[in-house]
Amino acid sequence: MSSPSQQAEKGAPLATGGTEEVATLNVDPNTLTVADLYDKEKFDLETMDNKLVFQLLQCGPEGLTQSEAEARIEKFGPNKLPEKKVNPILQFLSFMWNPLSWVMEAAAIVAIALSNGQGQPPDWQDFVGIILLLLGNSCIGFYEERGAGKAVEALMAALAPQCTVKRDGNWVTMEAANLVPGDIISIGIGDVIPADSRMVVANNVKIDQAALTGESLPVGKEPGDEVFSGSTVKQGEAEAVVIGTGLNTFFGRAASLVAGANEGMGHLQQVLAKIGNFCICSIAIFLVAEIFVMYPGFRFRYRRGMNNLLVLLIGGIPIAMPTVLSVTLAIGAKQLAEHKAIVTRISAIEELAGVTILCSDKTGTLTLNELTIKTEAVRQYSEVSVDDILLFSAYASRVENQDAIDKSVVESLPNVAMARDGIDVLDFIPFNPVDKRTQVTYRRHSDNTVHRVSKGMSQIILELCTRDMTPEVEQKLHADVDEFAQRGLRALAVAEETVPSGDVEGEGTGFRLIGLLPIFDPPRHDTKETIERAIELGVHVKMITGDQLAIAKETGRELGMGDTMYKASILNKPDELAGIANSVDELVLRADGFAGVYPEHKYEIVERLQNLGHMVAMTGDGVNDAPALAKANVGVAVADASDAARSAADIVLTEAGLSTIIEAFIHSRIIFQRMRNYAIYTCSVTIRVVTTFAILVFAFKFDFPPFMVLILAIINDGTMMTISTDRVKPSKSPNAWNLKEIFSYAIVYGCYLTLTTLIFFVVVDKTNFFQRHGCKAFTNHNDFSFHSVIYLQVSILSQGLIFVTRSQGFFFMERPSLFLMCAFVIAQFVATIITVYANWGFTEIRGAGWHWAGAVWIWDIVWFVPLDFIKFGMAAIIERFAKAHSPPAPGAPVTHDQVELARQRTRMSMEAAQNVTRISTIPSRGASYYAPNLHDHVSHRRNFGNRVKNLITKSGKNLHMDNHELRRLQSTQAQAASRVLTNQ
Repeated sequence: MSSPSQQAEKGAPLATGGTEEVATLNVDPNTLTVADLYDKEKFDLETMDNKLVFQLLQCGPEGLTQSEAEARIEKFGPNKLPEKKVNPILQFLSFMWNPLSWVMEAAAIVAIALSNGQGQPPDWQDFVGIILLLLGNSCIGFYEERGAGKAVEALMAALAPQCTVKRDGNWVTMEAANLVPGDIISIGIGDVIPADSRMVVANNVKIDQAALTGESLPVGKEPGDEVFSGSTVKQGEAEAVVIGTGLNTFFGRAASLVAGANEGMGHLQQVLAKIGNFCICSIAIFLVAEIFVMYPGFRFRYRRGMNNLLVLLIGGIPIAMPTVLSVTLAIGAKQLAEHKAIVTRISAIEELAGVTILCSDKTGTLTLNELTIKTEAVRQYSEVSVDDILLFSAYASRVENQDAIDKSVVESLPNVAMARDGIDVLDFIPFNPVDKRTQVTYRRHSDNTVHRVSKGMSQIILELCTRDMTPEVEQKLHADVDEFAQRGLRALAVAEETVPSGDVEGEGTGFRLIGLLPIFDPPRHDTKETIERAIELGVHVKMITGDQLAIAKETGRELGMGDTMYKASILNKPDELAGIANSVDELVLRADGFAGVYPEHKYEIVERLQNLGHMVAMTGDGVNDAPALAKANVGVAVADASDAARSAADIVLTEAGLSTIIEAFIHSRIIFQRMRNYAIYTCSVTIRVVTTFAILVFAFKFDFPPFMVLILAIINDGTMMTISTDRVKPSKSPNAWNLKEIFSYAIVYGCYLTLTTLIFFVVVDKTNFFQRHGCKAFTNHNDFSFHSVIYLQVSILSQGLIFVTRSQGFFFMERPSLFLMCAFVIAQFVATIITVYANWGFTEIRGAGWHWAGAVWIWDIVWFVPLDFIKFGMAAIIERFAKAHSPPAPGAPVTHDQVELARQRTRMSMEAAQNVTRISTIPSRGASYYAPNLHDHVSHRRNFGNRVKNLITKSGKNLHMDNHELRRLQSTQAQAASRVLTNQ
């Protein structure tokens, strides 16, 4: 097996997986390919006898040597899903491959190839400037993205699962990625199975396979049974031989089915594409207008007209937009990682900011996922005190190798050592499914007497008790058990007896019922406060749990999130809605949660909420949650989730609890606000530049030098890079891209800024107002000094606009970041110096002096003040419009018109969410020219559940990730997955 892969001998008989048949085969393992080994029709490693597994894998209970393992990893590959790497050169060049860059590249070609003639050389200054601008944007974006990618890669590496494996006869701990078939691994309580394996030694082992198969209860495993990668050990200890790694695991075979699915264009990419198209269309309209006005109308000479066209091409394109947004998202991803939320698909940051409903699982997220005794609710049936009831029940519990109930009982004591202090355990009977109770016989040091204590199911203990058992006590016990059940509490009865003979096997005085312990999974200490914060943020939290309805309601009451909850089965029983809701949609929207939920229910709940116009986040911890995680706008893998869940999620939490998700909401809104502020700003500047210089050409035949527009673009872009770290206030309500709002702001702001320049031009050209205040006169409106003055006027007010768009109130009420403020001061200082002193004949610029610089500053400051009031007026109009078109709120009745309106409102988002392959921590541009150019450095890729659904549901069949379908998926894809692995 340690030799390189070879083709199997042709004509050799094939095994069917039966023990006897395999034993009679003359098969040389060294001649087997990886594909043959994992071809179920030849060798079924899941069912054949362990001895034959050892024979086939050429290994034994003593494990492999390090040299054998190294040879096998060359053949089988690492124990992880394939990782796609992006060529850094292509990543760098991709910043110059989008429509915005194409326009700038076209401008460069125009400058060097078309702007010549009439005895003048090509416009090489503009050409060089444009190229430097493109390279500068690419360098900044590339640097930030590589940094963000390495940071996320380091964080995910810290999450890499470890395992205990026998190498060279010794047990060592290493990364699970280094496992190979034939390795012997050791597993115990709490361990995640690192690879598909067959049990060799098993000591009372139970495996939780819910994350893979949806089985709700742990499954007992014996020697020879298979255990799947990603499942969790809930009880016992074992040794196992690895039979499958990487793509040849239960999860890996499912992933290989959709490994070739194409990436689509996400919601953020579509939004940015429309913003880019808005800018390009604005430029195109005025370019065409200028061509017809200048050449047929004014009879401009060729070179003069080309220079004016270059002004619009260079000045109107927001060339830095992809870079600014990439840097903003990259830095945002770093900041989210610092708050224990690793982003595995960077555009999920934008979608997370718009989440209106969070569907959260209960266990481990809202609660601690630790059974706890509710000591204040303990019931007594004798003179024995509550403290003694807890102590006696701890005596009847294991103190090592505990199950969840024993652990909760022992930890209810002030000191866990009390569970064995002062006694000698003579005999202990652990819990088993038949007796459904534990029992301890112990000798008490204080008086040297022998006693027995038993704890277990209330009915079992009731039948056990013979002493002091009256109808009144029995009735009280049943009443208490019923009360606990209604409150969602599990009941654990405790009984004791004395053994007068002092003999372990001696007859006792008869068991006496002494207490009833309520067991529950308590909410996290910060969950209630976190839910209140979520409500303040406009996010409605719904509990989606597989637990019982009574437990869900009790948890909801304790957390203050409501107890209007229903069994998930009601979703498929519209006839049961009478008196509850008018429709299933209304029920889903109004409910505080659902209990008894299966994966298909999660999917349906998410789908209905999205169809009602809501952005939905869904938490999950396993493969059985994949359809819902794929359907949700944002899939969240909770802390300690399986590798499968992490690979299927947009965001991976590294800290347990709902508070981490809420922090992610807040920071995503900050990031979204930065992007929105920049989007409004850049669209406004585009409108401002193209309308200003086009109208100046139309009305005054004003020829502004294209090189100065290039300088303006370079300074503006350098300043706007700092927007990625700006200090902004997160929105108090969920965010959403409203392009009509952005374009409306842009047109109004742009036209207002254009008006300030036109009025300034007219005052300077047609009056002597400024000349009366010490400013020198210009010979004509194409005076080189006048060019300098117009440059400064455009530069100050255009860049000052960012302070208006970044704030929700008056601009001076929200302090910008130090970087942004310093960048603005430096940029405008440079612009002022150019205006005062520059004497650049090649670009028709001459210094205008300090008087003109001061006059321009005063003019722009005066015209800057009304911008805040324009913002407030626009906000009032847009808010009034938004209220009339908002989706129905949770708890409100849902009308047919609202449903249809909501579906129209979110159709683009939904289509994008379904088409995109959410696998990228920092996605490459791929299908989208406007996508932030960030590449994924995470080894587990999203989202096989989504891809499977896309492939299977095309035929009209819904995907349900239950046990049977996953097994079918495993069987049918084994050979194909193996072939992929062999070809590597």
